[in-house]
Amino acid sequence: MRIGELAARAGVSVRSLRYYEEQGLLASARSASGQRHYTEAHVERVTFLQRMYTAGLSSRTIAELLPCVDSPSEENADAALIRMAEERERLSEHIADLAHTRDALDVLMATNRAHRARLNSPATG
Repeated sequence: MRIGELAARAGVSVRSLRYYEEQGLLASARSASGQRHYTEAHVERVTFLQRMYTAGLSSRTIAELLPCVDSPSEENADAALIRMAEERERLSEHIADLAHTRDALDVLMATNRAHRARLNSPATG
């Protein structure tokens, strides 16, 4: 199939597919005229890449994990597990940072509400 059909079937843009190729995440066969050609397996590959991006992984991290997918071996699996653990830790730290930011916003909102309540209450005196 050609690049437009792959994009449609995988639910991504043609631009995304070209980016995946630039990053070494996707490879196509080329016709004599230079047109990209893909197989059914490429649809699954792009879907997998999309899941990895959705999980917050970078192109570089995905590229580091692909040997485990493309050439399964104990060594590749061990390396992938280590890399996934690092990513999990990074995500956990990011979640903690986001929770801290949310808590700070809660304090600001409570302060704002208290201030507004004081402004709207009758003066005591």
